[in-house]
Amino acid sequence: MDASALRDLPSVLVTVAPPFAPEDPAFVADPYPAFAALRSRGEVHRHDGLGLAVAVSHAAASAVLRHRSLGRVWSDVRPIDAFASFNLLHRNSLLENEPPTHTRLRRLVAAAFGRGHVERLRPWIAALSDRLVDELVGDVRDGGSGDLLERVAAPLPVEVIAELLGVPGADRGLLQPWSNSIVKMYEYGLPEERRREAERAAGEFVAYLRDLVALRRAKPGEDLVSDLVAVTDTDGAKLTEDELVATAVLLLMAGHEATVNGIGNGVLALLRNRSQWERLIADPSLLPTAVDELIRYDSPLQLFERTATAEVEIAGHVVRPGEKIAALLGAAAHDPAVFTAPEVLDVGRTPNPHLGFGAGIHYCLGAPLARIEFEAALSALVRKLPAAELAAEPRRRAEFVMRGLHDLRLSG
Repeated sequence: MDASALRDLPSVLVTVAPPFAPEDPAFVADPYPAFAALRSRGEVHRHDGLGLAVAVSHAAASAVLRHRSLGRVWSDVRPIDAFASFNLLHRNSLLENEPPTHTRLRRLVAAAFGRGHVERLRPWIAALSDRLVDELVGDVRDGGSGDLLERVAAPLPVEVIAELLGVPGADRGLLQPWSNSIVKMYEYGLPEERRREAERAAGEFVAYLRDLVALRRAKPGEDLVSDLVAVTDTDGAKLTEDELVATAVLLLMAGHEATVNGIGNGVLALLRNRSQWERLIADPSLLPTAVDELIRYDSPLQLFERTATAEVEIAGHVVRPGEKIAALLGAAAHDPAVFTAPEVLDVGRTPNPHLGFGAGIHYCLGAPLARIEFEAALSALVRKLPAAELAAEPRRRAEFVMRGLHDLRLSG
């Protein structure tokens, strides 16, 4: 058929359907077959519904994350006056900036982190995980059931970040609701009511952290906020108060979402692949590789967006200045060109070059802490609840970008 004949066909025959519908419950339940179908047709696809191109192969997604002409180009959430607090957090975030601002921020934040905070917390996190799992075991004792998310996955990262920042115990209950509301702003098609809730939460969190920063300036402690207040660059530069506040919020949001969804998705995957759960019970030395495999197998973060600052070509797809492209991390993690039998869960898989913590200059600064939390929770579960089984079919959250569950009830 020649081109003129093709032009004469009814438009319905030549219209290309969207690659996937992020609001479709069937897609949200299991996006990986759709990703595989896309990858079989090419490495990058235009998604008009999302308003950007999506990279579905590991090579293309990695290139999107690493290319220095693809950045996190910040822009105001509008109307600006109505979202002043969220915009303050957004524009001062380490994640949302590029060099030279990113270079300065990361150097200062990394210097504060480098004062031993992660290793200081390791035994405390192990003890906390044991205590939380003991509470879950109490729920399931004598034939009952308990929600892993409610008892373990949700409170664990909040307590860890609160301890890291030096948030007093009486205030820690404030953090999770703030994080849950603010992070919704990164989803597509968010209703206006949810946007307003995110702004209210951002305003309350900013005000709280300004008070905490003022307290630590007057009376430093051994927490990260005290070190963020004190740390200076080689030229004497310090974090501004807005940058310090944005850093603390980013640590909570990224640490909470990645850990709660990683634990929920991961334990569900293990219980649906029982032989791998049994491997961990028999050989706890596999826990570190299991954490990476669970993040790869069902990534808690599915999409990471970039904007071109100059013309860029990714796997033959040209991204012009101002246009967006996203790395579909879940798709990259199931690329058979990189992962042997990617649909198979293998807690001993190595090497495992998944992109779940990002790549390049935006590689997650909190990855070591997240791994410690995830490993501690798994260790406590396989030791204290080895007979764990699903007590009910879990409900998956409707969001696509932050992939997680509403609940995960266990018996055993």
